[in-house]
Amino acid sequence: MGSFSIWHWLVVLAVVLLLFGGGGKLRNLGGDLAGMIRGFKKGMKEDEANKLESSAEESAADAKSESRDRSA
Repeated sequence: MGSFSIWHWLVVLAVVLLLFGGGGKLRNLGGDLAGMIRGFKKGMKEDEANKLESSAEESAADAKSESRDRSA
């Protein structure tokens, strides 16, 4: 009597969702999950864009300070 297999857990999850979720709520759950995934991907893209922008600003500031140091 070991642990349940993945198929046992999937059947239990499906039964629980049907009992507590109903048919319409399952559709809403899928749409909400898709929306969360899209929001996560959008946030990741924005975060990478902000990192690239800040690193470009830092390198520009470093270049200005180096040119000032050379001219002084």
